[in-house]
Amino acid sequence: MKLLSKKEKLEIHGILLDLYPHRRCALDYSSPFELFVASRLSAQCTDVRVNIVTDELFKKYKTPEEFAALSVDELEPIIRSCGLGKTKARDIIAASKIISETGRIPDTMDGMLALPGVGRKIANLLLGEIYGTPGVIIVDTHCIRLSNRMGFTENRDPKKIEDDLRKVIPPAESLDFCHAIVLHGREVCSARNPACEKCALNKICKKYI
Repeated sequence: MKLLSKKEKLEIHGILLDLYPHRRCALDYSSPFELFVASRLSAQCTDVRVNIVTDELFKKYKTPEEFAALSVDELEPIIRSCGLGKTKARDIIAASKIISETGRIPDTMDGMLALPGVGRKIANLLLGEIYGTPGVIIVDTHCIRLSNRMGFTENRDPKKIEDDLRKVIPPAESLDFCHAIVLHGREVCSARNPACEKCALNKICKKYI
């Protein structure tokens, strides 16, 4: 498949931002630390399910200190429906101890990746949402699917997709682009039956033309 030109990529970027002016992070949170917990729970789980779980979880525990004091056996039953309960509980507790000791969530990629259970996807989300770091690219399943379908990249490796998108998406708007592409993936460009006929991008998208 032929890739989009830089001009076409920027045109799609602009259309997506116009289509979804009320774009936002799909995870519900009221503090940076709550976003960290929710983002770790979101691995291999829907945002809808995570929000249901955290609605109850954050009524009981809110701070890094409170989570750090928990045992895996105490936390795992509450988050079990998000999947990988023991692993996520272990990571959240361990990271909470680090955050409570340092007094803050890291503000660099290396610092984020040093936290248990945090990969580049979560790190980019946290850096963008908490610190407004420019140039973040959140490569989730929607981003992988749409960026390949539309012709932004031929790569399937998340880090290579991140690098390809970062080359063209304006750094100040990269977080907005990521939120918009998730919304478009959910509402129009679904995994099995993309609604190409009604898609506002179908005159540019390499899958359609």
